[in-house]
Amino acid sequence: MGEKAPYLVRNAEGRLGQPIELFNGKDLTGWVPFGGDNNWSVKDGVLVNEKAGANLKTEQKFEDFKLEVEFKYGQGGNSGIYLRGRYEVQIEDSPADRHPGSLYFSGIYGFLSPSEIVTNGPDQWNKYEITLKGRMVTVVANGKTVISNQEIPGITGGALDSKEGEAGPIYLQGDHTGIEFRKIVITPIEY
Repeated sequence: MGEKAPYLVRNAEGRLGQPIELFNGKDLTGWVPFGGDNNWSVKDGVLVNEKAGANLKTEQKFEDFKLEVEFKYGQGGNSGIYLRGRYEVQIEDSPADRHPGSLYFSGIYGFLSPSEIVTNGPDQWNKYEITLKGRMVTVVANGKTVISNQEIPGITGGALDSKEGEAGPIYLQGDHTGIEFRKIVITPIEY
């Protein structure tokens, strides 16, 4: 029998704590591959997933946070970043003139559409700054706020579990196409 999802309302403003570098630029310390053949490695300080295979998740779990991620995808690339292992922020090779949708670049997969597609394109470095408080999410893509403090109504397909009231890992989708990351920094929000 399922259980009702908690509201996850945060009444306090909270403040940013100490930033944690999730990727050390040298190896996969702090990360666990799962769900397929591991194609993740580190090359010249960049976390690289060569081709479709295992996903990658942090050993640490987080509740509320600001996450800064720099990434590069190839032509036709498709990946994602799962917040608490449950809500996917989409990374997809979406043309900048495409009508925004939740399945495209910077959308919360299946739920929230960005206000516009703000991508630097394939084979270029892109940056997300994602703030998650309870179920409220803000996504800044390449310096522009495209989702502003919107509620995520439920978990994304591919989520690790449905325990929304619990802390969870950051998980990088590796089962679609290759992807590269060069910066992954999380700053917990303290109350």
